[in-house]
Amino acid sequence: MSEYYNYIKALHLIFVITWFAGLFYIPRLFIYHIEASQKPSPEKEILSKQLKLMSKRLWYIITWPSAILATIFAIWLLVLAPYWLQQPWMHIKLGFVLLLVIYHLRNHHIFKKFQKDDINYTSNYMRIWNEGATLILFSVVFLVILKSTFNWIFGVAGILVLGILLMLGIKLYKRIRHKNPEA
Repeated sequence: MSEYYNYIKALHLIFVITWFAGLFYIPRLFIYHIEASQKPSPEKEILSKQLKLMSKRLWYIITWPSAILATIFAIWLLVLAPYWLQQPWMHIKLGFVLLLVIYHLRNHHIFKKFQKDDINYTSNYMRIWNEGATLILFSVVFLVILKSTFNWIFGVAGILVLGILLMLGIKLYKRIRHKNPEA
């Protein structure tokens, strides 16, 4: 194995983290954009312009470059250590990576619509959508750490419980927001 393997692995992990940072924050900006679109003029236009700029910078300066670099370093790692492709957990991880890429591309589609002020989503929908990256992150981290000791029954149950807890958290936050609009 190359003496540079751990450096490449570190770079892969750094760019995965920054990619997820972008994927966690972009739906949040979508939520703010949705809520801004419901405000009166001129507040609506001022907020919309600022949120479009923030989204554009996040998406094109952080999220897309991080996704590309994380992918390049991942492929490089697999070239250096092709035996990982023989491991069943790696096949599952790559399935989750495919889901992540689909999630990323869907966010890109939403981003392009929001840049045109074409907003067809509710803030509640976007709060639920925002948890997609969380579920993928939890799944991949547990899978990579546990590898062959990954117990499918507990893993699937854990992801379902996490999903339920996230949904309950969203509902609780919605109640709090209705009582206190500034929350």
